[in-house]
Formats: sequence, C-alpha cells, structure tokens
Amino acid sequence: MAVLVTGGAGYIGSHTVAELLERGEEVVVIDSLETGHREALLGGKLYEGDLRDKALLKTLFAENDIDAVIHFAANSLVGESMNNPVKYYDNNVYGTLCLLEAMNEAGVKRIVFSSTAATYGEPEKVPIEEKDRTQPTNVYGETKLMMERMMSWFDKVQGIKYVSLRYFNAAGSHASGKIGEDHRPESHLIPLVLQTALKQRDHISVFGEDYPTPDGTCVRDYIHVSDLADAHLRAVEYLRRGEESNIFNLGNGLGFSVKEVIETSKKVTGRDIPVVLEARRAGDPAVLIASSEKARTLLGWIPSRVQLEDIIQDAWRWHVSHPNGYDSN
Repeated sequence: MAVLVTGGAGYIGSHTVAELLERGEEVVVIDSLETGHREALLGGKLYEGDLRDKALLKTLFAENDIDAVIHFAANSLVGESMNNPVKYYDNNVYGTLCLLEAMNEAGVKRIVFSSTAATYGEPEKVPIEEKDRTQPTNVYGETKLMMERMMSWFDKVQGIKYVSLRYFNAAGSHASGKIGEDHRPESHLIPLVLQTALKQRDHISVFGEDYPTPDGTCVRDYIHVSDLADAHLRAVEYLRRGEESNIFNLGNGLGFSVKEVIETSKKVTGRDIPVVLEARRAGDPAVLIASSEKARTLLGWIPSRVQLEDIIQDAWRWHVSHPNGYDSN
C-alpha cells in the first residue's frame, strides 16, 4: 500500500515525502513542477503532471495501490490570488475536485489536506481555535476553505474521510540539510532575512513598527517544517484507525515578532542584516498565533523544534549549502 503525495516536490510536500520514506512507507508523488523541484524528492515514484489531467490521475490510481492521499498541490501566493483569481479557483478548487473524483472511482477513502490559517481571515481572538469564525480576506484563503467544504460533502455523500490541517508559518529545513525552502519568488520572512545575510538582497523590509505588540512589529507563529511533516503522518494514522473527519490547527503556540526573527538571524549567522522600515501592508493582522491543543490531544502531535533559534539554524544550514536554491545542486 502506498501514500500518494500531491505537490510532493514542494517545500512542505518534499519534507513529508522524506518523513514517509524514513518510516518505511511506499510513496507516490504527483507534481507539475511548476513551483516544486525534482531535486527536492529524496525518493518515491514521481508522476510529472497536473491534477486536472483526469487521464493521468486514472493511470496513477490504476498503477498503484493507494491507501491514503496527502494533498499539498495548490497555488499559494496571496497577492497573486488577488490579481489572478481564475488561476486559483481553477487550479486549487477544480484540481481538488478532479482528485476527489479519481479517489472515489478508485475506492480510496482517506485524504489529509494541507490547509491554511488564511481560512480564518482577521482573527477574532488569539490564540485561534478550530471553532472560530472562517472569513477569508483573500482569494487564496477562500479557495482553501472551499476545498475543505468540498471534502466535507464528499465525506457525507461518498464516505471519503478527511483531515484538514490549518497551519501558519512553515520554516526551517530538513536536519540533513539536503532539502529546504526554495520558492520563486520568495515571500516568506525567514528565507528573505537569510538571503539578506548572504548579501543576495540589499535589505529586509519591515512593514510597520506601530502595531500593538511588545516591539511594535507583527507577531507570527512559526512551525518547523519537519514538525509539520510529522503532523501529516499522524493524520494519516488517525484516518487509518477509522476516526471521523476532522480539522486541526498546527502551530507551536509561541509568537515571534519580525524584529525577533531579524535579531535571532543576526545571532545565528553572525552577519549584518540591513533593515529598511516601510509603511504597514494592508490586511496584516498584528498577531497570529494558533492553539494546537486539539492536535496534541487527538493526534498526539507535539512539536519538537519550537525555539526560533533552532528553526533559523536549520534554515541557515540549507541556505549556506544551497545559496542559489536547488539550482546549486
């Protein structure tokens, strides 16, 4: 029996593939390689293609004995989603519909979904809990929420059980240093800061320092990518035990500000990181922190790399050894 990982050549997907392989699972990957990297796969059987290619999906399920699906494949840039909503509804929502249709035809009844804190929109309170209001403020978050709702109906009508994992800021890299974070373009704070330390950028921009936080900059919940991978595997086991469909937040419960990320990066790298203060960005909440009590209780998930210095140290190891991302291999 194999686990199918859609988008398995992406950042979190590739770390999840690595974790599955380390635990002796057979792995099948489908990835268009639009944003993923073939070099990020440490093993498994790769089908290069798109979830909207129904013939390819039919072949994949026919050729492999798939036990469960972990679904990462999606476009995920907030700004792009607001400029090109058609792309996001087509790839994210329709792509998921094609996947669920193929799963149902093949009799595969378990799916773990890579969702996002963007489903909540502006939080009503902190820390955010799974029962809190979902009101996305961008197209990307809305498509992820639609994908969750679609899975809920496929559960009710066709018996496909799902776990949706809503997480916040993934960071860090694999302990081996073999795989890490390489987005084109890069939009995440920690790699942007580390690229500045490598002098690949002139400075790091800080958008606002007048928020109601201890140092005036936004506070976010950072989760080590290997802890996220572990959560996805635990969710697969949860469904294999015959549990009901569910939604879980994933976070370390700690918040780190933009200034803390920069100062910790200076400490880890031993390098200067020039900062330019800019105006606030519209729609940036002051604080986003998750409550992960439900995941701890029902999945037995306990993050092991929660200190910011550890997360940045692992990320720095990757960036130093791969200064040009996977192109340096």
